[in-house]
Amino acid sequence: MLLANPWKIASSKGSATHRTVIVELTDADGVQAVGEAAPSSLYGESADGLLKFLSQTDVGAISFTDVPGSMNYLKSLPGIPVSAKCALNLALLDGAAKRAGQALYDYLGLGFREHHHVTSFSIGIDAPDIIRRKVEDAASYPVIKLKVGDPRDRENFSALRSVAPEKPVRVDANEGWKTKEEALRMIEWLMATDQHLQFIEQPMPRTASDADWKWLKARSPLSIFADESCHTVVDIPRCAECFHGVNVKLVKTGGVSMAFETLKAARQAGLKTMIGCMIETSVLISAATHLAELADFLDVDGNLLITNDPFAGVTSEKGILSFAAAKEKRGLQVSPRGRENHL
Repeated sequence: MLLANPWKIASSKGSATHRTVIVELTDADGVQAVGEAAPSSLYGESADGLLKFLSQTDVGAISFTDVPGSMNYLKSLPGIPVSAKCALNLALLDGAAKRAGQALYDYLGLGFREHHHVTSFSIGIDAPDIIRRKVEDAASYPVIKLKVGDPRDRENFSALRSVAPEKPVRVDANEGWKTKEEALRMIEWLMATDQHLQFIEQPMPRTASDADWKWLKARSPLSIFADESCHTVVDIPRCAECFHGVNVKLVKTGGVSMAFETLKAARQAGLKTMIGCMIETSVLISAATHLAELADFLDVDGNLLITNDPFAGVTSEKGILSFAAAKEKRGLQVSPRGRENHL
């Protein structure tokens, strides 16, 4: 995929391209389904490794009519990449919901409120003048998410505010501040200079001790959300002690099924919830959006950061998420661009 702008965050080098893997499954009745994996080097995965694993997987052992059993089979496979599990889980649910004649959010019993859910728009680390241009280009989006964890953090934040002085902003450090003291110092600086901040994501490395996280949580004037520190439902008890909220991503949970369970557990534990994403096509973005009713905040803009999305699904005009224009009304509600026949 081609990125509209080179993408850089604190935990990775900049890139102008990104690779995801699309999976298509067809059952004996001719029902076609699609899934996507966005493997991340942060978790030791690659597109090539994922393709090799999928080529050796017996997809005949999974079925749209038995998603739980199919997922149990996938879990039994030694060394299955989380992103592979994600892609196959999406395809299984897409197929199951299509067989039921339902959009995925109805198949899951969640529903979806049109004209209600709003996504933020992410600005990667860059030089201050580029940050200023990116914020100008994102003028139609009501919420900005700024990546930090760079020596130019203060200059970049000032550049953002020179263009959008009062727009709500979420700050994402991606583990970029290495100690609890540095994290608290930067958070206090942000709060001292700005009154329109919503929260800070992953200000310290995931390897930071529970004691350090609890120390920071007790002192931070800004709510702290776990991202790299929260993968699945098993992480929720720890997150409830160390954070105010969690960022749940399908690429970390292994698909919609576990994301659903993780979001429910987080809400029951009193945590605020956000659904996030990586650089993804409309397949993964649409899948994540079907869970929107379980989220307090949404950051599902990965498809907005690329210029050659091969799929159409959920739209986000002015940041407002909508399935109204989707040509495919069942399953994930995505269809290939430029084809007359939909999945």
